[in-house]
Amino acid sequence: MKGLAANVTRALNIGSNVIASDNSGARIVRITGVKGGKTRKGRQQYAKLGDQVKVSVRKGDPKMKGEVFDAVVIRVKKPYRRNTGERVAFVDNAVALLKDDKGNPKGTQIKGPISKEVGERWPFINKIARFVM
Repeated sequence: MKGLAANVTRALNIGSNVIASDNSGARIVRITGVKGGKTRKGRQQYAKLGDQVKVSVRKGDPKMKGEVFDAVVIRVKKPYRRNTGERVAFVDNAVALLKDDKGNPKGTQIKGPISKEVGERWPFINKIARFVM
């Protein structure tokens, strides 16, 4: 997985409810784990922008409710610093669900903008995004 070209801050805890910003059928999901996250031993993990996370569907399509999927964090409220010196923050916290480990998205379009750093790390998500910021 490619590294991010920004100093991304800790944004989301395990147990955070976030918006599923694609048309996969899920509306609100809960973060249950972070894949490949690095924390100190005994400390609770956290998710940052561009991280792959495990999520459980809380609201949305009744068939999907309670199911566990992989997802990518595409927007965070917490400001982060790009290498150009500018700070970027979004209005909400959002994820895009994945259907396999290769990074293929479950939905066919993403509502709202995604971060430029996410688009560089996850090219399949970048293809279906309407707006890259």
